[in-house]
Amino acid sequence: MVIFIYQVYFLYYMQLHIKLVLVLDFVARQKIGGNSLSFFILKQLPVISPETYTQEDINFIAPRVLELVYTAWDMQPFAKDMGYNGEPFIWNSERRAILRSELDAYYAKLYGLTRDELRYILDPTDVYGADFPSETFRVLKNNEIKKFGEYRTQRLVLEAWDKMFE
Repeated sequence: MVIFIYQVYFLYYMQLHIKLVLVLDFVARQKIGGNSLSFFILKQLPVISPETYTQEDINFIAPRVLELVYTAWDMQPFAKDMGYNGEPFIWNSERRAILRSELDAYYAKLYGLTRDELRYILDPTDVYGADFPSETFRVLKNNEIKKFGEYRTQRLVLEAWDKMFE
């Protein structure tokens, strides 16, 4: 019974996390015409079904989601549901950026994307040149260039991809 409850909670939180990954964000931006997300559009988004996750997928995703979510004692019930009895993880912005990037790269692979398709999602001008008339995550890119002197998310996601799949 405990294992079943753990699996139900885990699948719920995996579904929650997938809604936060870059690939789904990109698709949602292509579908939404205004600044609201109707239930009709939400039902059309390509959310990976819980049944499709392999044990290898779960072993990769679960500890990263746990570390991203369990950063305060009020999330202890979640951590316990995930089978973790330790203290909350220390909030470390650099570590969190790496974890999110690893998850974004992993989910891109789960969606069946190639590295070039992922590059396009992160920044179409990286694939088609500076004069390409489309952009995807302009605010993120501009904020990161201002703060870090580079489009850090793009670099970290592609580094994670190369480390895992090249």
